[in-house]
Amino acid sequence: MKNKIHKVLFVCFALLLATQSDAQIRVSGTILDANTKQVLEKVSISNQQNNNAAILTDAQGKFAIESKAGVSILISAVGYISTTIIISNDTIIIIELKRDNSLLDNVIILSESSKNIFNGISKVDLTLLPIKSTQDLMRIMPGLFIAQHAGGGKAEQIFLRGFDNDHGTDIAVSVDGMPVNMVSHAHGQGYADAHFIIPETVKSIDYSGGSYYANQGNLNTSGYIAFNTAREIDNSKVQLEAGSFNTARALVMLDLLKKNKQKQSAYIASEFNYTDGPTDNKQFFNRFNIFGNYINNINKNFTLRGTASAFKSSWNASGQIPQRSVDDGSIDRFGSIDPTEGGIVSKYSLNLFAEQKLSNNRTWVNQVFAIKNKFELYSNFTFFLENPIDGDGIVQKENRDIVGFKSTYGKKGNIGNTGVTSTYGIGLRYDASNTLLSNQVKRTITTAKSAGIVNELNSYGFVNQEFRFNKFLLEAAVRGDYFQFRYRDFLMSNQLPQQAKSIVSPKLNLQYNFSKAVQLYVKTGKGFHSNDTRVVVQNAGQQILPASYGSDIGIFIKPTKRLFVNLAIWNLYLDQEFVYVGDAAIVEPSGRSIRQGLDFITRYQISNNLFANVNVNFTKPRARDEAKGSDYIPLAPTFTSTAALTYKKQSGFGGMLSYRWIGDRAANEDYSITAQGYFLLDGALSYTKKKYELGLYFENIFNIDWNEAQFATESRLRNEVSSVEELHLTPGAPANVRMKLAVNF
Repeated sequence: MKNKIHKVLFVCFALLLATQSDAQIRVSGTILDANTKQVLEKVSISNQQNNNAAILTDAQGKFAIESKAGVSILISAVGYISTTIIISNDTIIIIELKRDNSLLDNVIILSESSKNIFNGISKVDLTLLPIKSTQDLMRIMPGLFIAQHAGGGKAEQIFLRGFDNDHGTDIAVSVDGMPVNMVSHAHGQGYADAHFIIPETVKSIDYSGGSYYANQGNLNTSGYIAFNTAREIDNSKVQLEAGSFNTARALVMLDLLKKNKQKQSAYIASEFNYTDGPTDNKQFFNRFNIFGNYINNINKNFTLRGTASAFKSSWNASGQIPQRSVDDGSIDRFGSIDPTEGGIVSKYSLNLFAEQKLSNNRTWVNQVFAIKNKFELYSNFTFFLENPIDGDGIVQKENRDIVGFKSTYGKKGNIGNTGVTSTYGIGLRYDASNTLLSNQVKRTITTAKSAGIVNELNSYGFVNQEFRFNKFLLEAAVRGDYFQFRYRDFLMSNQLPQQAKSIVSPKLNLQYNFSKAVQLYVKTGKGFHSNDTRVVVQNAGQQILPASYGSDIGIFIKPTKRLFVNLAIWNLYLDQEFVYVGDAAIVEPSGRSIRQGLDFITRYQISNNLFANVNVNFTKPRARDEAKGSDYIPLAPTFTSTAALTYKKQSGFGGMLSYRWIGDRAANEDYSITAQGYFLLDGALSYTKKKYELGLYFENIFNIDWNEAQFATESRLRNEVSSVEELHLTPGAPANVRMKLAVNF
């Protein structure tokens, strides 16, 4: 009898253990940097037994994950030593990660969405590549090329995925969720001037080609790039730079609250830039930026954050010069036809967040922002084509105010064995801009060509549902946008009526993990770009929100811990191309288009301190409604590539050798004029210690003559009887060097 009782007790105990082993326990906590005690965002927390359980820490470094007792949980982040924990019961933990130079080890493919994988790659690139300017920040996105053609002060011309985005017409740019693009801008739709960003304040960069994510709206056709500034900084810093062309830069970053950072933190950063530039006429370029950040963790579940920035810049520009003037020796490559070009810009912004962590894996983030922007640009694209006496100089001016609001609610849970992440968002953006286009002679305004007030409203909402089951991840989303356009024309007595339009943009993404080393994904989505308000009201609401339709099929492969490869083929259809006409300050439609392309990205950590990266991009862009041979899209890139070999240590000597390569492409519709490609080699040397850093940066090592910006333009010089259409260019910088000294304290 006693033996039977023992057997029954043993069976009951075994069943109890089995029940306990199957029971789900909840592990939550915070991930910190072991050195600075700062919270770490987007750290990967993965259940080694259940692929669906991989998550990322939030902006406060917090996470919550469910697991069976005794299962290993892997915690990993780019630039940190991974750690594994085994938990037997519900618990709240704090884990500190130590920094490490093994960057690619922790780029995780398993159970990560492609969006998060690219975020990890951007962290690797930010860590390795020398960032000297906002131009370098932009180039972090694989396949993105930029061109400056107004003395360094105007927003760069952006090229991506077969698009000449002009200054931002087809790429959405943001900083901390605040839009950078200016709709219905005096110098082009979507004008995105990112020069107010201080490069050293950027902590991470999120990007994607195509329009596949519901939190991205207007102008997101070729892709988007989102900069995120640091919530805290490691230490205070003073940095001085000097280089060719009488170039100088000074940076100060001050950590204002060094103690108790888990409660509150604050820092301020300021920079000043000056250069005469390589042109014959000195640019006298100067720019002053200041940025402040404050965070207060009111309690463990509620955080307030605020950022503020101010930016002002002025410069002279040599403008775009005709090739014929260089060929006949009238001017050299760095000369100018109208040396009075240039501009003055300023920008002030305030960005506030309330971040609430609710119970049961729910978050609620509210954001409000306000921007004040002033812009004044003097240009002369055609010289004496229209006015043979005084020239064709124009000035574009605007005084803009923007206010916006965004609210995002997120929830994570499970339906059976399926992990579900839901995100809901609503938002509003309102632009009020006083704009002017006028003729000018030597910066003296003469006759107004257009003047008025633009009022543009964009309200939106989106729903995003993410389902994880077995080796699949399915993301389905829909976004709705509503626009209202109003223009008060100062030069007309009778005003045109306001216009309104809405658009619905569905998205569907699917990925499948063959193994821990291979992931296949398919992305599809509808995007759009809005037209300029002045054009919308004049055309009685025609072509207000032309849509784009795109898809990506790609694969991520990580055959070894330190080798990462991404290959994707994609296509994109656009209902209407927009072309900016500079001397008229309007946007003209140019018909439907199709682009097809292939992207190749690879990162390889050769040893603990030696890294290699290569990006190669092929694109075939064509107009759909034009005859073959006349269907080229002007300036659309067809081949781009970048690569770098970097040697980097936590302390001691480091170096980098990199190239930028863009192929020849059509400058006009029938390819009778060629926009010339270029291949540039750049380099860097550094010596790093805990308290200081020395750096040398070399650009265009082989001193190649190259065209940074170029256009097919019809112009007439003062001594010419008739006009000529040919290549007009802005020369790229010759070989130059810059030195840096940074002191940390």
